[in-house]
Amino acid sequence: MSDFGNYGGGSMEAKKQQVMDQVRGELALANAQELVNKINEKCFARCVLKPGGKLDNSEQTCVANCMDRYMEAWNIVSRTYIGRVQREAQNMGGGGGL
Repeated sequence: MSDFGNYGGGSMEAKKQQVMDQVRGELALANAQELVNKINEKCFARCVLKPGGKLDNSEQTCVANCMDRYMEAWNIVSRTYIGRVQREAQNMGGGGGL
């Protein structure tokens, strides 16, 4: 029988929190992987016009700058989105949020 049938209070809440923490961790990992994949895709296509065995100095500089700009934009969008979700949750009486 599953432990989820046990409504004894503390242990159920602890398990619920553990599952939520695991889901948050998996979401964070998925977001980080998506960020890395998008940076690779976008910056490589933009900066490496003639792929070869190694990047020359201008390609390295371009990739570094592209990565910085992409991460800045990603962070701004993420903060704005999280803020909006939290405000909407508060406005709907949810109180919780991300």
